[in-house]
Amino acid sequence: MQQVRDGDLRKLAVLFERHHRALFQFFARCSGGNREQSEDLLQEVYFRILRYRHTYDAKQPFTAWMYQIARNAKIDQLQKRRPETHHENDEIPSGSMRIDDKLSRAQELQLLRKALDMLPEDKREVLVMSRYQELKYEEIAQILGIEVGAVKVRVFRAVRALGDLYTQLAEAKA
Repeated sequence: MQQVRDGDLRKLAVLFERHHRALFQFFARCSGGNREQSEDLLQEVYFRILRYRHTYDAKQPFTAWMYQIARNAKIDQLQKRRPETHHENDEIPSGSMRIDDKLSRAQELQLLRKALDMLPEDKREVLVMSRYQELKYEEIAQILGIEVGAVKVRVFRAVRALGDLYTQLAEAKA
């Protein structure tokens, strides 16, 4: 990123190649699986990285800076239009599992995804960053502009809320 900041714009392709999948997954998980919205946001992030490259501080982790841009792009999009809900079908995991085990696992994943979609935006966002994007608490704290201890509390509360929602959905289905 330092090279991009300094004017070597060809290096943006390297950053895209390294990070586009993780960013896409971040957006997809935060938007309930809306592929089109996630692709739009992904493009917006790289446009903003290019536009605001002069603000990058090499002393800070690039991923924290990138996710801060991603979060701002997501917030801006939410303010512009209503969130659309589109759920892609969960894929049945492959492997040597029996078909009934595969179906059971797919149903569990579907319930988990539904529970995640039902979480309030702030809880879903911190959970996606910590559990799915595997960002460190320090990076999340920097992105959100809060203390690391507050991140830990938010993640704990989000996991607990997710578990409660999952249990409610599982019980309602049974």
